Amino acid sequence: MKAFEGSVAAASDFLSGLSGERAEAAFRLMLADRELMAPPREWLIRGWMFNHWYHHRGQLSVYLRLLDVPVPVIYGASADENPFAG
Repeated sequence: MKAFEGSVAAASDFLSGLSGERAEAAFRLMLADRELMAPPREWLIRGWMFNHWYHHRGQLSVYLRLLDVPVPVIYGASADENPFAG
């Protein structure tokens, strides 16, 4: 948990300090001297990092379902938990 919380804090600091100009600048992925791709940094953050995170959250919900563990609210109400109960 300590490593995870540190990573979340570092990501939060990076994103909060990211200017529009820097977000629109190219992020160059290199292999030795060869440029493999150079998408805008904002596309990389959204397209790779966040979408990859969502993908793994989806996998987790499938694993929980297979183990008969109630699935928590991830993207809204699940069949197993009422977010308005309380």
